[in-house]
Amino acid sequence: MQELSSLMTLSGAIAAFQFTDQGELVSHQIAPGAEMDEIALDMLSHVCVANISLASMQARGWEGLTGMNGFYPIEGFTLIGMDWTAVVNGHRGVVLRNDKGDIEAAYAALAG
Repeated sequence: MQELSSLMTLSGAIAAFQFTDQGELVSHQIAPGAEMDEIALDMLSHVCVANISLASMQARGWEGLTGMNGFYPIEGFTLIGMDWTAVVNGHRGVVLRNDKGDIEAAYAALAG
């Protein structure tokens, strides 16, 4: 849970979460007053796993067809919404408010 606590210190963080390879939500923290709940984070976890899987397939296919390298493996996933952005790397993610969040800082924190 300490890792999630450190993600919650990022500017604009409203939630941090961890999930399995199948997209099942394992643990989470949500900022007080955030318009986010466990159900949304569970769905977001499944969305992230699905999108990372699709992006991996596309990256491998692109490298195989074109001979261009550097697309695979997929290191993370970002889902940008109207009010917030989810940044995921590995099996952890953080949800940031768009007006206060720093995507690059989130990737750095998730990589560490």
